[in-house]
Amino acid sequence: MYEQPVAEVYDEVYRGRGRDYAGEAKEVRDLVLERHPTASSLLDVACGTGAHLTAFRDLFGEVEGVELSAGMLEVARGQLPGVAVHQGDMRTFALGRTFSVVTCMFSSIGHVTSVAELEATLGRFAAHLEPGGVIVVEPWWFPGTFLDGYVTGAVVRESERTVARLSHSARVGGRSRVTVHFVVADPVAGLSHSTEEYLVSLFEQAEYEAAFRAAGCRVEYVEGGPHGRGWFVGVREGAPAGG
Repeated sequence: MYEQPVAEVYDEVYRGRGRDYAGEAKEVRDLVLERHPTASSLLDVACGTGAHLTAFRDLFGEVEGVELSAGMLEVARGQLPGVAVHQGDMRTFALGRTFSVVTCMFSSIGHVTSVAELEATLGRFAAHLEPGGVIVVEPWWFPGTFLDGYVTGAVVRESERTVARLSHSARVGGRSRVTVHFVVADPVAGLSHSTEEYLVSLFEQAEYEAAFRAAGCRVEYVEGGPHGRGWFVGVREGAPAGG
């Protein structure tokens, strides 16, 4: 769960590191339209601060979001007035409606803790899809592609304050432990430091694909994606609504 101080600087750090939210949203749109040309509505699950959702709003007629973290949710709602952003857990949420597209970006799917939870989550995604609708998931690393002991760091300055982010990732059984330190230097508030630590599951490609099929979707893995982790693209069985 991201607390408010981290949520406030999250996008600042990733923009400073070159994250292209609009470009990623367009890549997702292209994947979707190849499979569902009349797609008109999108739900972004684990939408975080709403950076991707802001870009999706320019590409689809109607968008909504789901986010568990209260800190992230507050930032997203501030950035997306008039857009419904619901607080919910990706494993259990129920909005009572369907969409043309359900997305889960930034490897957020890896926060589920087991294959059973992965299947439950994909089941929730499919339950919110119209027939013929598309799920696009950016996965975390597979066990064979994860780099144990990986470290990275960045210092960014968008305005008068400077933000530094350092991270370390290590394999812990079938999961990866990611530890992140944020340091903010503000001319008025001075220095502040926050630490986040979380476990991200290392699912096999076959486990993702089996979870999609269990949810009633045909699935393919598309190489590439923002960090080279690729995309899983699932299509709910049945003809698209109205076509």
